[in-house]
Amino acid sequence: MKNHIRIAILALALGATSQAAPFMAVGDGAELFVTGMAGVRVDDNIFLSKNADNDVIWDINPGLDLTFGKDAQLKGALTLGMAFANYSDHSNLNTSLFNGDFVAKYDDTKMKLNTNLGYHELSQNTPDIRGLTRRNVFSIGAGGEVEASQLISVGAGANYNNEKFSHAARTRGYGDSETLEIPLNFYYRWTPKVDLSLGYRYRDYQAGRANVGSDSTDHFFNVGGRGEFTPKLTGTLAIGYGERQLAHGGNHPLLGLDASFTYELTPKTNLQFGASNDFGSSPQGAQQKNFTVNGMATTKFTADWSASLGLSWRAINYLPTTTAVGRTDDYFEGNLGLTYIVSTSIQITGSYVYRNYSSEIASSEFKNNVFSIAANFRY
Repeated sequence: MKNHIRIAILALALGATSQAAPFMAVGDGAELFVTGMAGVRVDDNIFLSKNADNDVIWDINPGLDLTFGKDAQLKGALTLGMAFANYSDHSNLNTSLFNGDFVAKYDDTKMKLNTNLGYHELSQNTPDIRGLTRRNVFSIGAGGEVEASQLISVGAGANYNNEKFSHAARTRGYGDSETLEIPLNFYYRWTPKVDLSLGYRYRDYQAGRANVGSDSTDHFFNVGGRGEFTPKLTGTLAIGYGERQLAHGGNHPLLGLDASFTYELTPKTNLQFGASNDFGSSPQGAQQKNFTVNGMATTKFTADWSASLGLSWRAINYLPTTTAVGRTDDYFEGNLGLTYIVSTSIQITGSYVYRNYSSEIASSEFKNNVFSIAANFRY
């Protein structure tokens, strides 16, 4: 473990003192960057459990970033990386995880196309996945928007997500899943800067194990808008009727909501806020209605120093089943970050994250504090 600590400290020192190196040109309009992060986290509840275990984790994340299409209609990036996590007191939790993403966009003003492909090996906690549970997530998607006339445009897409858990996780009650989403939207140009929208989203969820969860189909009919609503307020809004149809019978309605806005408080300070109300399916098979509100403030003190403050709250309504009554859990998360830009290629970040999960089931509750500092570089 001492060797890991020395390596991490050395990487931090190099990241703070190195000078930017030139990028490598790969053909016409393509550039290859070497990326990386070296940092340390102090986590007082590494499993997000009622009875907390703490540890100090050292992270080293090298990677490559290939970008193409600079100043062109077609542009994109291929990002590859490894994440090495080394635990000071729980060495059995040490991991080396691969992640890769490809994104591409085409825009000729009248037609916009996009595609994405990703594969991520994960061992991180979420409110629904505890205990540093190993799983692999594969995702692929494509979408586009085309102008049908000067006032009307049409957008459509398809997104597929596949989540597979390790054998050890499946023995603890987690189940694999597949999700397919197909959105369809019509936009009407109400003003030069604002579009009104009429949309529908179809979602198909397939549980990988018959005894863990239920297959379901979701429908979301919505109206809304997007664009620059005032000189300082931009964003998107969709609100309407949502319904979940379970494969084993039973329909559940809700007021669907998906909103995201940015407000320029000052030239150096932005406020981002949003809300959503949607269905969910936990990897343990629970049917959910999730209402979430979030906000974040970011500000630049100087050209080199910036800070952020974020808050979010999620009400998780577990729907009743034949074997359990319904309940609503609350999850709150707050984070504070500070960033110093050493150069165009190097920045140092520090952060604090607080998490609190409350439930009618006492054993599900947890509190968590995480302090971290890291050096990030991109050459």
